[in-house]
Amino acid sequence: MTTALTPPSGLHLTGGPRSRARKVRNVVATVGIALTFVIAMVPLVFLVVYVFQKGADVISSSFLTDDLPFVDRIPGGGIGPAVVGTLLITGAAALMAIPLGVLGGIYLNEYGGKQPLARTIRFLSEVMTGVPSIVMGLFIYTLIVLNTKQKTGFAGALALACLMLPLVIRTTDQMLSLVPGELREGSYALGSRRVRTIRTVVLPNAAAGIVSGALLAVARAAGETAPLLFTIGIVRETNTNLFKGQNTALSVQIFANATSPFSAAQDRAWGAALTLIVIVFAFTVLARLVTAFFSRRQTA
Repeated sequence: MTTALTPPSGLHLTGGPRSRARKVRNVVATVGIALTFVIAMVPLVFLVVYVFQKGADVISSSFLTDDLPFVDRIPGGGIGPAVVGTLLITGAAALMAIPLGVLGGIYLNEYGGKQPLARTIRFLSEVMTGVPSIVMGLFIYTLIVLNTKQKTGFAGALALACLMLPLVIRTTDQMLSLVPGELREGSYALGSRRVRTIRTVVLPNAAAGIVSGALLAVARAAGETAPLLFTIGIVRETNTNLFKGQNTALSVQIFANATSPFSAAQDRAWGAALTLIVIVFAFTVLARLVTAFFSRRQTA
């Protein structure tokens, strides 16, 4: 024999005024967040669409490979030297900044802890993250260009590396701090040393965030203009030697052609801008793919 359970007197299963008020606040907050997202996306979408409309008619295979014209007002020509220069300078900056940044982040999280030196490095990396990029360009200009009496692609790579380094350090430090301490303790219990634990346990679990942060730092550096104006100069033919002769980059060509009064130069600026957006977008997508790859490996 079963008996029906009845709620105690005074207890109602339906939502009361407080429950309805919470639902209303939840709906209002959800709508507000959605509207804020839409408002924030409007200028971004407008910018991308506008640049695409302006630059799509200019971009072609010859535009991406030909040399720059000797005179800005002459129609035609390409931005081949700027594309090569951007890839070379950004790649050299990444080779300098990413290994140092990852090693710095490992020291801060795995060795430094709360020691005075580690706290100082964290503070300086946070300060460097907020320093304007033009300051980095002036620093390298004073340190390298004035002493060597020449602008080179290597000087530009150093300036971009100074911008990337604090980002990579902070990202690595934060990603390593998210690795559970139980994994380290389990490795130590099996007799592994700290170096082996970091290499085989800690870094694989934090690799997704570290690689993603490093690629996003590369994408940011690829679009910087101010540091390169003081360090690499400008050329109209491809220069693959980073240590000799001036060089050029897409951001520098955008600045130089956009300020020109001639329509042909302005068209090249729009084409270079669209090319740079595509390169930055490719780095961002690559960062997401790498993050997803390492995430699947950890869950497999």
